Amino acid sequence: MGGASRRAWHARRLAWVLWATIFFCLVAGVAAAGRLSQDSRIIVGGDHYYPPYEFLNEKGEPAGYNVELTRAIAEVMGMNVEVRLGPWDDMRNALEKGDIDALQGMTFSDERNKYLDFAPPHTIVHQSVFARRDTPAVKSLEELRGKEVIVQKDGIMHDYLVENDVGAALILTDTHAAALRLLASGRHDYAMVANLPGLYLGRELGLSNIVPVAEPLAAKRYGYAVREGNTELLAQFSEGLAILKNTGRHQQIYDKWLGALEPRGISWRKVIRYGAAVIVPLLLVLGGTVVWSRTLQKKVAQRTEELQLRQQQLIQADKMASLGILVSGVAHEINNPTGLILLNVPVLEKAYKLAETNLEARYREEGDFMLGGLRYSALREEVPYMFSEMLDGARRIKRIVEDLKDFARQDNSDLNDSVDLNAVVQTALRLVDNSIRKATDHFTVEYAEQLPAVRGNVQRIEQVVVNLVLNACQALPNRDQKISLATRYDDSKGVIALVVRDEGKGISDEHLSRVTDPFFTTRRDSGGTGLGLSVSAGIVKDHQGRLEFSSAPGQGTTVTLLLPVLKEGDMP
Repeated sequence: MGGASRRAWHARRLAWVLWATIFFCLVAGVAAAGRLSQDSRIIVGGDHYYPPYEFLNEKGEPAGYNVELTRAIAEVMGMNVEVRLGPWDDMRNALEKGDIDALQGMTFSDERNKYLDFAPPHTIVHQSVFARRDTPAVKSLEELRGKEVIVQKDGIMHDYLVENDVGAALILTDTHAAALRLLASGRHDYAMVANLPGLYLGRELGLSNIVPVAEPLAAKRYGYAVREGNTELLAQFSEGLAILKNTGRHQQIYDKWLGALEPRGISWRKVIRYGAAVIVPLLLVLGGTVVWSRTLQKKVAQRTEELQLRQQQLIQADKMASLGILVSGVAHEINNPTGLILLNVPVLEKAYKLAETNLEARYREEGDFMLGGLRYSALREEVPYMFSEMLDGARRIKRIVEDLKDFARQDNSDLNDSVDLNAVVQTALRLVDNSIRKATDHFTVEYAEQLPAVRGNVQRIEQVVVNLVLNACQALPNRDQKISLATRYDDSKGVIALVVRDEGKGISDEHLSRVTDPFFTTRRDSGGTGLGLSVSAGIVKDHQGRLEFSSAPGQGTTVTLLLPVLKEGDMP
C-alpha cells in the first residue's frame, strides 16, 4: 500500500471514530434526558379492581373516581403524574419499598400511620358485611366469631380483623370482586368489603343473591398516602385537593362517579353555583356599560384584579376549613357510635366488677385460666385500665369532632363576639395536635392568667392561630427543635398578645418584610402558595390588631399577634 493510500485509509478510519463518538454522545444525551424526565414523574398507585373508586376499564386504562381526582390535582398543581394500577397487595408493597411514590386511595388507620403519612381524606368509606340472602343478619363483629369471612388481602378490614382478634376464619382474595363472587357461589359465610364497591360490583356482576346484612360499619378516612417523611409530595396533594374542593371541581368528580350510588340533599356548593349563574351575567352586563369611559375602564380593571386576588386568598383561607366541612358531613356517623361507647362502657365496667368476685374465686380454686383469649392473671390487672382508656378515647373523639365542626362553621357575622384568647388557642392546638406531634418532641404553651377579652370573631382568630402554629411546624428541620406558645397582657398599651416561637430555619432580612405579601413564599417547592400569612394579616387587621415578625437565618422565628382588649361599653 502506497503512502497516499495509507493516509487516505487512516483519514477514513479517523472519520468513522469521530462519527461513532458523536453518535454515542447523542444516544447518551437522549438516555440522560429520558432519565431526567422519568425522575421528575410521580408514580401514583392504586387497586386495579376497586370500582367505582379505581379500576382498569375495558381498554385496560386506569379509570374511576380516584384516577380522575389524581389527574385533576396534577393539572392544578403542575405535577407530572403517572397512574399505575395493579393488585392491591402488590401496590401496597411497592409503596413501602419506594417503587411508587403514593397511593391515591388508602384507608387510614393508626397502625398504618406509624410508617406512612396521610393527606386530609378526600372521601369517607364505610365497610359492610355482605352475605347471601338466606344468611342471618349481623348486628356486631362479635357475631363473626367462628364464621368463615372473606376479605381482600392486605385491605383495611384484613388488618382490622387480625389486629382485633375477632376469632373468624379469614379467607383471603386479591379483589373485592373475587370475594363477592366466592360468596355468591355458596362458599363461606360472609364477606367484609367496602360498602360502595360492594353495591357497585353486585350490580355490575349480576350477583343478585348477595346483600348487605348489617348497617354500614366503621366510617374510615380514605385518601392519599405516601411513605413516612415525604412531606413535600404530601403537601402538593393536600394543596391540590383543597383547591379542587373550593373551586367545586372535587364535587363534580364526586357526583360523576359516586353520586348515583349515594343520595344526598342539596349542598351549599350547589347553592353557590346556582347563585353564581345569576351573578356572572350581571357582572358581564355591568362590564359592557363601562367600556365607553377610559377612566371607568381603569377602575373596572383594578377592581377585577382585586377580586381575583381575593378569590385566591379565600382558597387558602378555606384550606383548613375543608377538613371541618368533611367532618360536618359525617359527624352524625361518628358521634352516634361514640355516644354508644360512652353509654355502654360504664355498664360493661359495672358488669365486670359484679363478675369479678366469681372470677377471683375460680382463680383461687383452679389456678390460672383463659378468658377472652388472655390469661386471667394478666387480664385482671389490665381490665380497669382498658375501661378507663376506652372512656378517655371516646371523650377525646367527641371533643375533637365538636372542635372541628366549630372551626369549619362559616360565620359571616360582625366582629362582635367577646373572645377569650386562651380558649381560642386551646381549641386551635387540639385541631393541629397531630401536626405538632409529628414536627417536634419539644412543645410548650403558657397561658396568662386573668387575660382580658377582645372583641372579634372566634372562628377567624382561631384560623390565624392555626396558620401560625402550622407555619412553625413546617419550619422545623428535625424533631429536636422546639416550638413554644405564650399569651401575654400589656396593661399599659391595652393589648393582649400571642407569641409563637420556633427554632426552625429562620427568614432572611430581605424576605422578612415580604412575608405577608400575597403569593410570596419560601416553600413553593413543597407546595406553599404564599397566601397563609397574607390571609392571617387581613383577619388581624379587621380586628384592629397587627402581626409582628422577628427572625434570622438559622435562629428561628418569633411571630407576635397583638389584639386590642375589649373595653367597657365597646359591645353593642
